[in-house]
Amino acid sequence: MIATTWIKALHKGGSIASALGRSIDYIEDSKKTNNGDLLYGYECDQLTAQSEFLLSKRIYSQKTGRNQGKNDVIAYHMRMSFKHNEVRPEQALELGKELALRWTRGKHQFVVAAHSNTKNPHVHVIYNSVNLEHNSKFQDFKRSAIALRKISDQICLENGLSIIENPSLSTGYNRTEYLRENKPPTVRDQLRDLIDFVIPTCKDFDSFLLALQAQGVEIKRGKQLSFKLPSAKRFIRHDTLGDDYSVVSIVEKISSKKVTPVRQKISESNLSQTAIQKPNLLIDIQTKIQQGYGAGFEQWAKIKNLKEMSKTLILLQEQGLDNYNLLTDETATATQNFNNTSERINEITTRQKEISELQKQIRTYIKTKDIFAEYSRLKTVKPSTISKFLNTQTPAEKFYAKNESEIILCKASKKYFDEQGFGKTNNKKLPTIQTLQTEYSTLESEKKNLYSNYKNLKEEMISLKIAKQNVDMILREPQQKTKSHELETSL
Repeated sequence: MIATTWIKALHKGGSIASALGRSIDYIEDSKKTNNGDLLYGYECDQLTAQSEFLLSKRIYSQKTGRNQGKNDVIAYHMRMSFKHNEVRPEQALELGKELALRWTRGKHQFVVAAHSNTKNPHVHVIYNSVNLEHNSKFQDFKRSAIALRKISDQICLENGLSIIENPSLSTGYNRTEYLRENKPPTVRDQLRDLIDFVIPTCKDFDSFLLALQAQGVEIKRGKQLSFKLPSAKRFIRHDTLGDDYSVVSIVEKISSKKVTPVRQKISESNLSQTAIQKPNLLIDIQTKIQQGYGAGFEQWAKIKNLKEMSKTLILLQEQGLDNYNLLTDETATATQNFNNTSERINEITTRQKEISELQKQIRTYIKTKDIFAEYSRLKTVKPSTISKFLNTQTPAEKFYAKNESEIILCKASKKYFDEQGFGKTNNKKLPTIQTLQTEYSTLESEKKNLYSNYKNLKEEMISLKIAKQNVDMILREPQQKTKSHELETSL
């Protein structure tokens, strides 16, 4: 579950380098990241990220000639946290990586750190404001915290995790959002929301424009495209919506979106070969209206909800889910199946890491054990009287000086074996390399088989969870109170 998601800039005013350094040191604390096992760096080394971020800023300044001095922003800090016992720290790290990749679109360096020192696993992400090509910077925008939360919620739903359905504003939001928390959304905000909702239904930019017109938006073509919402008084130029809503960005979003058919409707009509797309979440219209969205948005949202509920009903009919209890049970089963598969994959991955480390230590021990044995023997040799008188090195000391690295490695391997419980004390025999290789191959084969069904289980779970949330929303709508019993017994 996403408990909190926030974003803030590092650092307006003061020393940027010191602010960045403090933040990175904080999130990479070995006590919180399992001695560094829960760290990840994208297009950078997590241990040298601070220097790499600052270097990229200098290259950016040289390329563009832009320098904002103390008001500059070198990086942004995000946090993602989860419900107690719902994810393990290793899974939290993967979810944090996914959030960072989707938010930055893979165009910015970032460091991810999962913290396991609290009851609620959480993830910190620090990403470079300068892109990988050093020619532009990330521009924070109004309601960015809400946009970030939407991406985070989607990731949680895709992975069978719960979300906060009606989150409230918190001090974790960016400053722009914090300042306008009591203000209704502007016309530009409404237009951005409408664009976000329309994009998934489009194949190209022309169909995008047609989709906007179908929702009552007037479009004026000229040197710059301009849009006018049904409830607005004047046109809004396209280039005033921000970089994320430029023509290039919208075309990228359309070309990169993935529309996955859930199931084909089988009926007596000619529609039997038509792929039915999985439903999207319904819009909570009443909440949006309370936030200040206008009549034009309400009309558009009602039409969209009708379309999405139709998809939901088709999906339920296709799968024979004709009552609410059955839908609840199937959703829980699909979630459990996906979680079991995901957990087993993680267990296999963890065991394979253990096998790889054990193989490495065994090979090291085999290479160095004879040298260590000779050193141990020489330590038992008593020095001669002349050696004591002249205070010369003993044979063991001379041997150690020549073979120091091998002896240290052998000691480290023996210590590792002891920590793993191998040896005469625990009566646990050290396995052979061949035995470990066989186990690793068996696990790899099992993992491949699990992955072959992983995507299908994930898609089934997401579709059912979305369908259930849509049904829940319909059942709790005030205007549906008189029909609640009927809907519960038969969808």
